Amino acid sequence: MATGQGDSTAARAGRPLAADAEARTGPVDGRPGGRRAAAKRRLVSELPAQGSVDQVFLATHKQLRPNRNGQLFLQVELADRSGSITGRLWNASTTDNEAFEDGDYVRVEGATQLYAGNLQIIISAIARVDPRTVDEREFAVLGPGDVEALDGELAALLATVPPGDLADLVAEFRADSQLMATFRRSPAGVKQHHAHVGGLLLHVVTLLRLVDRVAPLYPAVDRDLLLVGAFIHDIGKTVELESERGCSYTDVGQLVGHVVLGVEILEEKIQGVQERTGREFDPATAMRLKHMIVSHHGEYEYGAPRLPMTLEAILLHQLDALDARVAGVTQLLEGGAALDGGWTPFQQQLGRKFFKGRG
Repeated sequence: MATGQGDSTAARAGRPLAADAEARTGPVDGRPGGRRAAAKRRLVSELPAQGSVDQVFLATHKQLRPNRNGQLFLQVELADRSGSITGRLWNASTTDNEAFEDGDYVRVEGATQLYAGNLQIIISAIARVDPRTVDEREFAVLGPGDVEALDGELAALLATVPPGDLADLVAEFRADSQLMATFRRSPAGVKQHHAHVGGLLLHVVTLLRLVDRVAPLYPAVDRDLLLVGAFIHDIGKTVELESERGCSYTDVGQLVGHVVLGVEILEEKIQGVQERTGREFDPATAMRLKHMIVSHHGEYEYGAPRLPMTLEAILLHQLDALDARVAGVTQLLEGGAALDGGWTPFQQQLGRKFFKGRG
């Protein structure tokens, strides 16, 4: 892929970023003075434990922070479709911090380094690049065709809900073109799982697949209620998260959170059903759906206002946690920066490292 040309503002540490490929010339095929061929771009998952880096990444979660001595350094997550790696620019300044924004493509020069069991890039230079010079397929986990296919599967699974209040509610959600457009592009998280454009859609469709297979094993479970609850359990993330500048929280997402936002959206859609049909939405069904939203995190310590207290809520929590954990660990196993040996770096939040296998 073309790395592109940096713009006029570059963050520096030690030396300036080369303006273009012509600044780095050398022998080609034994001919003195020829232009050196550009190196093939490596995915984050292909980066070695010790090696030089000079290529484009998607910049997210940028922070200007002080070290123990009070000196500033710039920390930024550098991502592509395979995963992300932390980059650090020492002796940074506010000018360095303002040279690019979250969501920008940046060309990075530096070297990989293993520190405390984790691979990072020590940045010597970083600069914004023109997005028109970037092959965005290197950075998108899901392409337009993938999103279209997932949305079609979502519609097909929801179409199995028989006529009644639940089907009317599904229709009310699906008829909101702006909400559904946001739903299709929203991430499901900022780092831990499905943290990419279309991540929420992928997560929800996977949950609906699980519900479709697991619910018949438990005759006491209301399969249709569980299916609709799985569809809307994270609907508040369409407001809580945004993906225009990398996967990050909105202001209302930080202040209110997707659980409360999800209940608000559900109440709005129930009101819409009542206005459209001219009849009352079943209060018991509304209550059970709200309970599934507020309890799907499963435990108070994980942000659940209520513990799951219905069969459907219990099963939703378990399936939601299953998909989130499997997706998160799969991301570590497949998308983590390459290290020696068969293990991932130690994951502080999960309290363990994971075996990738050898060979």
